[in-house]
Amino acid sequence: MRVETEELVVGLLKGPARTAPSIWTRSYVRILLAGDIACSVVACEIVLGVRLWFGAFIPETEALLGLGLALIWPLALASGGAYRKRTHGEGTDEFRAVFNGAAGLTAAVAIGAYVTQTPIARSFVMAMFPLAFALNLFFRYRMRKRLHRRRSRGDYMRHMVAVGHRESVLDLVMQLRRQPHHGMTVVAACLPAGPDLVEVDGVPVLGNFSDVPTVVAEVNADAVAVLACPELDGVALRRLAWSLEDARTDLFVAPALMDVAGPRISISPVAGMPLLHVEHPDFRGARRLAKSLFDRAGAVLALVTLGAPMLVIAALIRATSPGPALFRQVRVGKGGMEFHVVKFRTMVVDAEQLKIDLERENEFDGVLFKIRNDPRITRVGAFLRRYSIDELPQLLNVLRGEMSLVGPRPPLPDEVRQYGADVRRRLVVKPGMTGLWQVSGRSDLTWEESVRLDLRYVENWSLFLDLQILWKTWSAVTGGEGAY
Repeated sequence: MRVETEELVVGLLKGPARTAPSIWTRSYVRILLAGDIACSVVACEIVLGVRLWFGAFIPETEALLGLGLALIWPLALASGGAYRKRTHGEGTDEFRAVFNGAAGLTAAVAIGAYVTQTPIARSFVMAMFPLAFALNLFFRYRMRKRLHRRRSRGDYMRHMVAVGHRESVLDLVMQLRRQPHHGMTVVAACLPAGPDLVEVDGVPVLGNFSDVPTVVAEVNADAVAVLACPELDGVALRRLAWSLEDARTDLFVAPALMDVAGPRISISPVAGMPLLHVEHPDFRGARRLAKSLFDRAGAVLALVTLGAPMLVIAALIRATSPGPALFRQVRVGKGGMEFHVVKFRTMVVDAEQLKIDLERENEFDGVLFKIRNDPRITRVGAFLRRYSIDELPQLLNVLRGEMSLVGPRPPLPDEVRQYGADVRRRLVVKPGMTGLWQVSGRSDLTWEESVRLDLRYVENWSLFLDLQILWKTWSAVTGGEGAY
């Protein structure tokens, strides 16, 4: 057991390792437990040290009480679900679990001390717990990043059997390959009885729906993903769950409704049946007002902070190529209303005329026009586009209420004219300077993937999601990947 833990620590910090999922999961939990205890103990020592620095007298019983609270800390996190394997590597769920545990312990200690009239130093509740929480978030963040790096190389993955029709299985395989940080890889597939298929995009087809338990045992899978298909009704799913119970194999069931998650979904038991209740997205009222205020406040703050650098960039553009520093282009906003987006000019002045001659070199597979080495881009423009600096003037569009800080990509009128009914769903919210498209691959995405990400944002938008995307935008922009 000790050797397993040491191997995982070395693996996360240094070289590659092919560890069985059941082994690395237990070891990873032990590392999290040790780190959480260390964070709480360090927080306790810092608080006591600061009090001693200011000349406070600390009785031995009070110091022991602080140490005891530090040791109880991981129990509180466990009650919040911080050690569940499904949260490993999933930032939002993991951080929420840590917050729930920390808030629960803080409330329990404060209320317990009041009810029992037990004298507890306020520094424990008002300083030690918040400090331990902050240290814990940093520790979990670093562990998650290391885990993501290992998973991107194919290590520490959970093996999954996909059950469904070929199109659904293919979509799942492609999504998990594109996002390995989720820690799942499809190692086998079970398709409905019918035409014989040997594989689905390299994943072997080892049986039909009745063979799932046998296939799971054959490939030693950790999980089964049942994709939406009419053949697997409630009775069939219940029997499948029973057959996987002894091996403790996780069962995931994908609903037919795509790209809807989070607080919009809840389970409502009706007449003994668990029904999936899906709330409509809220595009008006207080949440809309809060988003509008957040956008404008953020735009003002960014313009004040970046005003001087933006003037320098404008002067550099004028000095290195003929033409204006700013580029104005018609884009389509909320509800199909057109507006002029403002960007730093990154191409030659007659770029639109040259586009006609380059149409046959388009490298994008949809209605967008993209060329990796576009000859129209200036030398300074290539740098600006790589790090998305050319989009900073769009803060003026945000200030005018035409765009948001976060939202779908603002499309061209020619693109919108080619939209189908489903894709037009992107136009029910304001376009954004950044969005899921920006933080998930940018121009490296296919047309279908970029549309799916935009629709996912529309269906699940919230101020918290905006903050997450803004946080991830920094790493996406500084990395410069997918920008051309």
